[in-house]
Amino acid sequence: MTPILAPMAAAAAVALAGLVAALWLRRRAGARRHAVSQLLDAADELEARLRAARAEIEASAGGTGDPVREAMQEMLRQRLWLQQHGGQASLDQLRSVRESIDAARQRIDQQLWRIERARASLH
Repeated sequence: MTPILAPMAAAAAVALAGLVAALWLRRRAGARRHAVSQLLDAADELEARLRAARAEIEASAGGTGDPVREAMQEMLRQRLWLQQHGGQASLDQLRSVRESIDAARQRIDQQLWRIERARASLH
């Protein structure tokens, strides 16, 4: 290799490594934004479902008690956690919180299904 080509090849290798690193960082930031967006969407869906569940349960139970309160408090704790730690959280942590939100929504759906089944058996 000629003396002029060696520095040019080294500069090209450094530039290529920088480009690869920049692309990797951009992809990682996109995955984080996507995970946070999915988590917020799941929290919004859970909150809407909890409000509907509260109305259904109160209607069937005559307005006594608030069995949805614990789920609402958990959802609010998760939103607060996301607000405080979401920027530093790993993708695995974000996915874990989203999975817990989805599980809570499924539990509420099961309770509502039981209420609907009980109503149907009364008619």
